[in-house]
Amino acid sequence: MTTTVNIHEAKTHLSRLLEQVQAGERIIIAKAGKPIAELGPIRKTDIVLGGLKGFFGDDLDAAYTPEADAEIDWKLDEAIDLDAR
Repeated sequence: MTTTVNIHEAKTHLSRLLEQVQAGERIIIAKAGKPIAELGPIRKTDIVLGGLKGFFGDDLDAAYTPEADAEIDWKLDEAIDLDAR
């Protein structure tokens, strides 16, 4: 369910509106009848911060070599083919 309120009502009844949001309702805040903001429950995401911790090992710099860097540059240049532009 969605409810629309004006700015004055939103300021006056913010606690009540947040309770409605907590119950899953969306609140549209309007100014002069035009929607300008939305209050709604925070959407859950599948993204986990730090989810790759330890995946790359402790020291990324240890895997770096100038030869590997040059090979990556060469492959990128070949893929982009800078001379063809």
